[in-house]
Amino acid sequence: MVILSWLIVLSLLFLCFWKNQRPKGFPPGPWSPPLIGNLLQFSKKDPLKDLDQLAQKYGPVFSLNIGGRLVVFTHGFSSAKEVLVTKGIEFAGRSDNPIIDDIVKKKGIITVSYGQVWKEQRRFSLMLLRNFGLGKKSMEEKILGEATSLTEAFAEYTGAPFDPSLLLETAVINIMSSILFGKRFESNDSFLGPVMDVIHETVKMITGPWAMLYNAVPLVRKLPLPHQRIVAQAHEILALLEKEIKEHRSTLVSGEPRDFVDAYLEVMNQAEQKGFEEEQLLVLLMDLLFAGSETMSETLRWALLYFVAFPEIQEKCQKEIDAFLGSNSNLQCEDREKLPYTNAVIHEIQRCTTVVPLGVAHAPIQNARFWGYQIPKGTTILTNLHSVHHDESQWKFPHEFNPSNFLNAKGEFVKPEAFLPFSAGPRVCLGENLARMELFLFLTTILRNFRLSWPHKSQAPDLTPNFGVTQFSSSFKISMKGLQESD
Repeated sequence: MVILSWLIVLSLLFLCFWKNQRPKGFPPGPWSPPLIGNLLQFSKKDPLKDLDQLAQKYGPVFSLNIGGRLVVFTHGFSSAKEVLVTKGIEFAGRSDNPIIDDIVKKKGIITVSYGQVWKEQRRFSLMLLRNFGLGKKSMEEKILGEATSLTEAFAEYTGAPFDPSLLLETAVINIMSSILFGKRFESNDSFLGPVMDVIHETVKMITGPWAMLYNAVPLVRKLPLPHQRIVAQAHEILALLEKEIKEHRSTLVSGEPRDFVDAYLEVMNQAEQKGFEEEQLLVLLMDLLFAGSETMSETLRWALLYFVAFPEIQEKCQKEIDAFLGSNSNLQCEDREKLPYTNAVIHEIQRCTTVVPLGVAHAPIQNARFWGYQIPKGTTILTNLHSVHHDESQWKFPHEFNPSNFLNAKGEFVKPEAFLPFSAGPRVCLGENLARMELFLFLTTILRNFRLSWPHKSQAPDLTPNFGVTQFSSSFKISMKGLQESD
């Protein structure tokens, strides 16, 4: 019996070590202990710096054992461009991610692998987004309306430091909600609060150790461990969205779609349309809410933090806006070209923060050759967009906050090819144009109305990001004064 037990133990150890070996021709990387992998080699404080050091040792393409599987990382612009653009279709797949796959059932568009289903859902979603305002004057008016509501809400806090997070989140999610559901919410709404809370916590947990344990060890997936909270939270959002769909279905008027949900329901009612079903709609709505709210509200938070950290840059933006607008009250998206410095500042904030530092994982749709290495089909590939945005071969001032990274010698706005906050290629962010509109209109409206300042004279703003699927800032409060009042 003892001998049998030892044989089992030795067999398991051999299996772990065997699985831990890199395939022939696979990108190099550090040795890792079985099961644990390379996770313990990363600091909690700054894992992106650890990736920089690994790239210096192993080159712009290397691999790590993450949660029991080998993951390929790119570093710098050239290798990321090859994955996203040059071989964009070849690497347009998505690798298996058990905890996410068990929640979304391979539905939606973010985690669905490249193929006919993904093409149809993306094409149809983009068509509906355009039908309900994306890229149109009507969408610009909606954003300006929310920007006005936001400044009115900010005005109630002038004179005392406050946390702008909830107000920013409400404004951002209302843009998506107007497209998806045909309505807007107040900051204390019974739908909005739970959705935003769940989105925040899920984004933080989905790359944490419990999610990795779920992915690596099938035997623990049913156990009452913290990873069950991730699954439960996702089901909470799906239940809220299901309620919205039910309300839309009960008031739907054929031929008169009011919003994204109505239009999708009408297609579902057409028997010849395969692949359009309620479960797909549910996950699609969750994808759009996640992608359209979390990253944008976080970028706006970072922007306000950078404006108070660099008051001279804030003031220069305000002077440029005032000189251009004169007595007019509102800017339009087309005015970006006339405000090169302000436009450069907004882009520089996106570059420095890189809110989604490792992008969304890609995978080859078939066995592929990349950077001289052999990459098996389905291998997870993470493009380090943070390293792209700090690539010394691509930027004039890669390691400092400097709007000149987006200005030429004449002071004209120039966008370098290495600017990739929305990724690139076939799987570029579906809402890039909407996000660019929101950033410009929200931030210029705020700058047009307020002077932002840091209330703590004894310490500077903390610009250190907290790493995750999205890089988020630590909680902070700022002070605002109306420009007329401060003048």
